[in-house]
Amino acid sequence: MASFITPDGVTLAYDDISPAGGPERTIVLAHGFTSNRGEGWRRTGWYGAFERRRMRVIALDQRGHGESAKLYEAEAYTRDKLAADLLALMDHLDVGRADLFGYSMGVRTALQAAIMAPERVSNLILGGVGGKLLAPSPSVLGNPMAEALLAEDPETITQPMLKSFRQFADEQGEDRRALAAFVQAKNPPLNVDAMRSLPMPVLVVAGQRDEGAGDPQDLAAVFPQGHAVTLPGCDHFSAIPHALTKAAVFDFLDGLMDEGFPEGF
Repeated sequence: MASFITPDGVTLAYDDISPAGGPERTIVLAHGFTSNRGEGWRRTGWYGAFERRRMRVIALDQRGHGESAKLYEAEAYTRDKLAADLLALMDHLDVGRADLFGYSMGVRTALQAAIMAPERVSNLILGGVGGKLLAPSPSVLGNPMAEALLAEDPETITQPMLKSFRQFADEQGEDRRALAAFVQAKNPPLNVDAMRSLPMPVLVVAGQRDEGAGDPQDLAAVFPQGHAVTLPGCDHFSAIPHALTKAAVFDFLDGLMDEGFPEGF
């Protein structure tokens, strides 16, 4: 495990893998909530897929996840701090410019990093999201996700989505108290005007059965160079390892979507 310390003193774990003979380009990966770099990217085949494409892969465990530092104050997990972590890692590794790929929660990290430093992003890939990313957060009492993570008995969790995240966190051996703090961080709404000004090509890709994402086209339409792909038969969890997702990402990086690649398969 490699690690570095962010400017605000948080130790983060990461992988930095280059193909034999040197890379042709670099991609930085931001995993989803309750996941980590090994589960989100290595086990699902992305490390190997990028290596075969002669790409340098940089993937971090976001703070509160995996082998990175566990913090128990919600203010430690604001979107700006998560994005600053990603950019600090690029600085640490002397990467001036790279492709960024965020999945699920990692989308917000990658998107905010692109807004903060657009000159450092060649291409932006947003996975497991769609038009619902732009919708206002529903008004609910308390914080159901935090409550599910902290529940003594997971069988008391009645909402399937909350229970699935709790079970996944337990399977990964994640620190549920840190994750509960993570979801309680206060963030302003996404800056849609800044998104409309992003200069790089953007791919939005999500499964057809991903009910929490919404239509990828609705989100892609916000960006000047936005592209959308809907993956038939995939839900939020099955999309990330799927060959169709890899095909969409590599066609996007190869510039094929600018040559009339269809919206979907």
